Amino acid sequence: MTKPSLPSLLALSLCAALAACTGTVSTGGDRAATGASTPASGSPDAATTAPNGMRVTEVATGLVHPWAVALLPDGGFLVTERGGTLRRVGADGAVSAPLSGVPTVWAQGQGGLLDVVLAPDFAQSQRIYLSYSEAGEDGTAGTAVATATLGATGLTDVRRIYQQQPKLEGPNHFGSRIAFDGAGHVFISQGERNDRPSSQKLDMLQGKLVRLNLDGSVPQDNPFVGRADARPEIWSYGHRNMQGMAVDPASGKVWQSEHGPRGGDELNIPQPGKNYGWPVVTHGINYSGLKIPEAVGKEAPGMEPPHHVWEVSPGLSGMAFYRGRDGAAWNDSLFLGALAQRAVIRLSLDGDRITGEERLLEDRGERIRDVRVGADGNVYVVTDEKDGKLLKIEPPKAG
Repeated sequence: MTKPSLPSLLALSLCAALAACTGTVSTGGDRAATGASTPASGSPDAATTAPNGMRVTEVATGLVHPWAVALLPDGGFLVTERGGTLRRVGADGAVSAPLSGVPTVWAQGQGGLLDVVLAPDFAQSQRIYLSYSEAGEDGTAGTAVATATLGATGLTDVRRIYQQQPKLEGPNHFGSRIAFDGAGHVFISQGERNDRPSSQKLDMLQGKLVRLNLDGSVPQDNPFVGRADARPEIWSYGHRNMQGMAVDPASGKVWQSEHGPRGGDELNIPQPGKNYGWPVVTHGINYSGLKIPEAVGKEAPGMEPPHHVWEVSPGLSGMAFYRGRDGAAWNDSLFLGALAQRAVIRLSLDGDRITGEERLLEDRGERIRDVRVGADGNVYVVTDEKDGKLLKIEPPKAG
């Protein structure tokens, strides 16, 4: 058998890396753009059981590039579609018509409707948080976050609480995930909008992890409050494109994942005021195969190393912790979606230390965009495809 040439291997690697970041959306003819509803069947497909005892069930199908899933207390779900649509999915798999009242999104390239999470007081307030890309002047765009009250068929009392400033041109690197620390703060992850130097500029919000009060105001103990040369919203900086974030329920620490360029996807536990290096330090190179122009290497004084790094990029996206389930096979795990390598990554944890890695769902060949863990002990994921799916993963029995 003839071995593939080096140029062929480089081309395949480049295609996989680009696919992880881009995953383009057609907004001309799919239902995310038109608002037409084609509900999935109310009867989920029969579960399939893996050799290790893990069971996978298709809860819903026919979702158009779903980006995030939030688990509702009644057993249903909220799912964002990147083209700008928010839908309910029933516990029986029935997909609703588009909910009304969703903010207008800038659905180009990687932009659109992104994360959805339930407010910490959702049981009382019915409030949700949404992140999305919004248009600016002269073809610019930036990441934004809004809160809203969820009703049966739509949103009311929609209020934007955050805008990335300044807005920049280009269709890529918006992030974005939302997480709560349990102490009255909301964290918002973003990208640097493919403008590498902005990650190091403290007067710009691109490439920054932001920490706000739940109403969008700035906490007075944020690390750059009071500095004339820095934005007070910033928690940490030097990030590239953060598409995964979760709070560890065991420690209360915020963890985030971000795409490297070609190689160098990172997992970080960001500390206040710290610089995580992009684009000065990185384990990756340009998609062209050339060095990142600003990079000096994999480390530099005053810049934090990643908590964990993948030299070959999985294309990290949504993430969720699996904690507090003593005796469960997957207890003390961190799950991450992989877009380029089309899998769910399970990291075994001992405190903050990563002790092992396992790949799930590789045989399906689907881009995993988001991962959430339910109160029922199951793992839920959405696949970023034109015919996207909501999947339920039941863990194997503990041995």
